[in-house]
Amino acid sequence: MNEESPTETAANATPRTANPNPKDRMHGVTLEMMLNRLVDKLGWEEMSDRIRIRCFANDPSISSSLKFLRKTQWARVKIEQLYRDVDFAEESQKGKKK
Repeated sequence: MNEESPTETAANATPRTANPNPKDRMHGVTLEMMLNRLVDKLGWEEMSDRIRIRCFANDPSISSSLKFLRKTQWARVKIEQLYRDVDFAEESQKGKKK
């Protein structure tokens, strides 16, 4: 019989994490990842100034913001746009120097 072993099949398979469009910096980035990076980079106060959302200004937390953003399309779109606009290059350079 001409059966492939599981290791041969796995070795030839395309990894699920492979980015089919390497130029799309949003591919594979979850809403939680975006929110965490934005909070680390900008802080809640700056995010509240840029996007008027109460959960960013009043007792902000990742979990309350995620609940709101998952239910509210217009706010999620604004977060995605802010994520695209913010320059994380300095953050990337810090990681490379270590």
